Amino acid sequence: MGEICAIILAAGESKRMGFPKMLLNFNGSTMLENVINNIKGSDIDNILVVLGSGKDDLIPLVTDCDVNYCYNDNFKEGMLSSVKCGIRNLPHGTDAVLIFQGDQPFIHRDVINNVIRFYRNSEKGIVIPVCNNKRGHPLLADRKYFDEIEKLDDKKGLRSLAYLFSDDVSEIETGDNGILMDFDTYEDYIANNQNK
Repeated sequence: MGEICAIILAAGESKRMGFPKMLLNFNGSTMLENVINNIKGSDIDNILVVLGSGKDDLIPLVTDCDVNYCYNDNFKEGMLSSVKCGIRNLPHGTDAVLIFQGDQPFIHRDVINNVIRFYRNSEKGIVIPVCNNKRGHPLLADRKYFDEIEKLDDKKGLRSLAYLFSDDVSEIETGDNGILMDFDTYEDYIANNQNK
């Protein structure tokens, strides 16, 4: 079997937050380090961080975490542009990719491993974790969709992949609302950091 890889999206400008949220302190380290460490503790074979805005501050952190990174020149075009950049830079032989947001430190290794296990044991090419019927992250896409992701409309985003190929989508109930939680504003950060 080929590798299962993770793409972490860390290229955004954090406009709503007002300052770089990847560097916010969370659970004794930065937000991004928490995400990386959760993935490192899982069955993921390879981690690739997509950088963009604020890359000079993030490169030392990513290097210290001993994971790979790439730079998205088009990060201002939105999140899907970073997904596409990540897909282009995956190792040869990647079987599937799980796509994470860099501001979701509540996604733990058990959830990640359950998504991978479900993919390995199913015949579906797209697997999405859900909690209480709400779709969350990380979305898993088989390599047969890498070219299709490249064709997606940046304005519609990655989620449009699941609508275009709905017959090949499977949802896995996690019972974990961490798959739904991210940090868009400073108020989100204060509330979730206190209640972690």
